[in-house]
Amino acid sequence: MFPKTPWLTIIGIGDDGFDSLSEIAHHAITTAQVIIGGDRHLQFLPQTITCKRLRWSSPIQTSIDELLIYQGQPVCILASGDPLCHGIATTLLRSIPLSEMQIIPALSAFTLARSRLGWSSTEVETISLCGRDPAFLRAALYPNAKLLILSSDQHTPNVVCDRLTEWGYGDADVTILEHLGGPKENQLHTIARQRFTTPIAPLNTIAIQTYNSPFSIPHSQFPIPDMEYQHDGQLTKQEIRTLTLAVLSPFPGQLLWDVGAGSGSIGIEWMRTHPRNQAIAIESHPDRLANIIHNAKNLGVPNLKIIAGRAPEALQNLDRPDSVFVGGGITRSGVFETCWDALKDGGRMVINGVTLETEMKLFQLKQAHGGSLTRIQIQRAEPIGTFLGWKSLSPITQWLVTKPITS
Repeated sequence: MFPKTPWLTIIGIGDDGFDSLSEIAHHAITTAQVIIGGDRHLQFLPQTITCKRLRWSSPIQTSIDELLIYQGQPVCILASGDPLCHGIATTLLRSIPLSEMQIIPALSAFTLARSRLGWSSTEVETISLCGRDPAFLRAALYPNAKLLILSSDQHTPNVVCDRLTEWGYGDADVTILEHLGGPKENQLHTIARQRFTTPIAPLNTIAIQTYNSPFSIPHSQFPIPDMEYQHDGQLTKQEIRTLTLAVLSPFPGQLLWDVGAGSGSIGIEWMRTHPRNQAIAIESHPDRLANIIHNAKNLGVPNLKIIAGRAPEALQNLDRPDSVFVGGGITRSGVFETCWDALKDGGRMVINGVTLETEMKLFQLKQAHGGSLTRIQIQRAEPIGTFLGWKSLSPITQWLVTKPITS
């Protein structure tokens, strides 16, 4: 006897196919009225399974809407490996409560790859490039790292090799693990700068071992050197960025508004502190918008959301932020009020100012809302003839305030 189960069953299936599934998974498949999956997954089903079969469409939301038509009927979804490891179950949980589904995982590609390579889970960074910009890889790179990458197709490995070489990791070891767990399992190996010259299976996982490189920007480096940013002078200098991010105090999964983003440096480094962090950069100047796009992609956060426009008008209908940074425009009417109203209770707002007008505004805001004012003065040693002398950067007045939590 099988216990009563939710209407939706999500089954992870490996490259070893249908026969490797558990008895519970077999029962869910044989009693389903509808089975959904990709072409590769559906081909694993024996001919004796004659229920309706649906293939995922693009965009995926179209298929999810169709899936919901069958809500309450026994439905099975076939997915690769662990459906909660960069898989379909994570997406479906945004639309369907866990109480209405059961998830039966198989071993993930990451788990199988680590077992083949002898890599511990504690020493490996993981990333998915399935349908994602390869620029995401840069934020995960650092010297002497071990990385596992879910590949999009047979072209992804050489795209990765090219990017590694471009970013100063041309000597990295790159291994392709094809058809993990299946009868066609195979490995290919190269050095990044040499690329792969033999055909690659579309179903593959990429393993990377990097080494020390003087040209690399590790994802843990904080702050990123000023020279790595493309900008027109509107750049929060690295010493100020360090202090600003410290008082913003990002937690994993939080959203930042970067208002008057300039080159986008605060939002970019906010996102690089944790892969689940999000940021929205608001900027009106066309050249600066182009710089933000370039910097976000070049520094590994191509999913930075960029809004073209001026505050406060451009701030309407955005997701509520956990923190707000204002690098420019606070003297404009309504900018503070709009940011403050949108900021979540307990969230932090940080405003940096360099002009007397901005300082006056910050003093008024402190009187009205509390918080703390800090004066930041940075000096750098630079050549004066054949000697060195101190050159001052523009002093920064910084206001930090935490929004009260209301009952």
